[in-house]
Parts: sequence; C-alpha cells; structure tokens
Amino acid sequence: MSPAADRTGFIRANTAIHAVPHAPEIRLHLADEAMDLWQKTEDDLQAIGLPPPFWAFAWAGGQALARYVLDTPEVVAGRRVLDFATGSGLVAIAAARAGAAHVTGSDIDPFALAATALNAALNAVRVETTGADLLASPPPGVDVVLTGDVFYEAPMAARVLAWLDAAQARGIDVLIGDPGRAYLPKDRLAHLATYDVPVNRSLEDYAIKRSSVFRLRPPATG
Repeated sequence: MSPAADRTGFIRANTAIHAVPHAPEIRLHLADEAMDLWQKTEDDLQAIGLPPPFWAFAWAGGQALARYVLDTPEVVAGRRVLDFATGSGLVAIAAARAGAAHVTGSDIDPFALAATALNAALNAVRVETTGADLLASPPPGVDVVLTGDVFYEAPMAARVLAWLDAAQARGIDVLIGDPGRAYLPKDRLAHLATYDVPVNRSLEDYAIKRSSVFRLRPPATG
C-alpha cells in the first residue's frame, strides 16, 4: 500500500464526518476526541518524525476565516487563492465554495494534504495541494493568501509575517484568521470581523473562542 493510501486510511479510521460548527455548510473529517488522536499519532508516527494532527480539528481562527469568506465571497470570487498552512482544508474549501477561480492548500504535513483532499472531495470542490515549504521561497503567483492560526509560536510567527509581507509587497491581498494567539502582530492588522466560534474544549480550554479576521497592513515606513 502506498504512503498516501496509508495516510488516507489512517484519517478515515480516526475521524468522523462532522459539520463545521461555525461554517455548517462545510463538512470535514474531524477527530471526536482531541487528546486520544493526539496521543495515537505521537505513539504511531513519532518514529518517522511527523507533526501532531493539526489537520484533524476545526481551529478557531480557521473557522472565523472560513465564515468570513463564505459571507463575503467577493474577497475571493474569480481570484487565485492560496490557503497557507491549510490543515484540514477548511479555509481552502470555503474559498472554493465562494467562487475562487483556483484554490491551493499548502501544508508541510503530508497528513494535512491527505485530509484536505478527502475533505475537498467530501464537499464536491476542487482544491489543489502542495507540500512545499513555501516560506523558503518567494510567494507564488496568486491574488489572495488566506491563513489561520499560525501565530502561536515566536519563530514560526516571525517567518510567516516576513513571508506575508513579501506577498503583500507583490500586490497579494492577505487575510488572517486568529483568536488572539500570543504572537499575532496586532499592530499590523486591520480588523474585518469578529465571531464567537464553538471549539473543542480540550484544545482551547473554552467551548467558545472569540476569533477575528484581519487584513494585513503594510509595514510602517520612515
């Protein structure tokens, strides 16, 4: 059996299909018990160095961003869209449903790419995927970059912000969904919307997480 088939089988065996709480138009393969799957992936996959199963959950920032895209389709309609750190593919699927001309979901975790493919098929939309480390290259030729829940760790946040700045300098519209994680660059963001998002309590310590959508502003000059 191929590695891709193994990943797809693992996802099917350890998730169930659920409507996304704050974007019920979209259904995803999601874990019912966060810590059980987290431990299983650590036990089963640690030997080959794979990351935790971020792809198995509808994170607060991603839900907010998906809701905004679905409710404000003009931000993506007819445009080329990249969902950076796509995870489950939620935001990419929302963009496809909202009429984007082309959608790519990027993630360095091969399980996330498998989950995105499964979830895109489940929702009858087309999402291309890439496992390339996009932060190591100039931003691709797209019109919009969407990203959620990426500012949780200082080194990662710094790399992502520099790359998003490069994207914006090329004329790419950058939208961010985030519940106020520790390294969110608040002084660089224009607020677009705020939602009270139902989340998995075992992940966030809350049943509802207030989450916002922002547009990245250019860095100050002078």
